[in-house]
Amino acid sequence: MRHKRSIPNRGFRVADQIQRDLSELIRELKDPRIQMPTLNAVEVTPDYAHAKVYFSVLVGEPEATEAALNEAAGFLRNGLFKRLQIHTVPTLHFHFDRTIERAAELSALISKANAQRALDDDDRND
Repeated sequence: MRHKRSIPNRGFRVADQIQRDLSELIRELKDPRIQMPTLNAVEVTPDYAHAKVYFSVLVGEPEATEAALNEAAGFLRNGLFKRLQIHTVPTLHFHFDRTIERAAELSALISKANAQRALDDDDRND
């Protein structure tokens, strides 16, 4: 029995290609709830059956955008079928990515802590 040789990093390359192609396909959507989302990452399961697509938005409601993208997932998947040369095109699952939001909150907390430390140091030096 022959074993299929797995191509190194194929999952990453497929995920990267899905991310690029989806970015173009999403621009063609006419849904007003979708206002230029940024696709941050795509994670594909090892069997290519499912893909989690993480996105962020600068304008618009993240929840409405997520709902609209998930409603359009079938249409987008059909668009991927035409572009990708792989046997199985994954079912798409869109998730709002809060990483940027959390990073901004942490940055603000760090700045606040540093400002407080500077004030405390000044008080001790007086």
